[in-house]
Amino acid sequence: MASIFGHAFAAFAIGKVANTQLNPVKLSLLVIFCSVIPDADVIMFNFGYSYAHPLGHRGFTHSIVFAFLLAFLIRIIFYRKVKFFSKLGIKLFIVFLVATLSHSLLDACTNGGKGVGFFIPFDNTRHFFSWRPILVSPLGVGRFFSEYGVRVLQNEAFYIGIPAISLLILHYFLRKINLKK
Repeated sequence: MASIFGHAFAAFAIGKVANTQLNPVKLSLLVIFCSVIPDADVIMFNFGYSYAHPLGHRGFTHSIVFAFLLAFLIRIIFYRKVKFFSKLGIKLFIVFLVATLSHSLLDACTNGGKGVGFFIPFDNTRHFFSWRPILVSPLGVGRFFSEYGVRVLQNEAFYIGIPAISLLILHYFLRKINLKK
């Protein structure tokens, strides 16, 4: 998996580019939540589920179905007053969906693990992308704060940070151009 920091920063950029004119702190916290919650599946190891099980790590919580369900729930719970099929309602759903999916997409770009179950519950096959430049983050706080953990953060600064910052800069200048019109 990419680290929690990489997932959170990618989601933060997604939330900023969404430009919803809503409370930016609330939206940022929710998209970051959407992007990191898929890794809560690591608790399933404590219940005897193997990595390869549909409920194991990078299983159902990393699937497209889960992303849709979570986006729907977050949208309904935290933005009840926004009509679901309004322009803003659909935009919020898409933002939460993309933030959640960003987790699985980044994990599929890592160099470790057993792949991502994008299509669970319909197919338990795990997938990686052919281009996998992101170093897999160690599980557990103790292992993360190590020399390897520093290398992971440096790697993510390049492969996640630079693209996210570039997206934010591009968004800033495009907004500026549109405001002048």
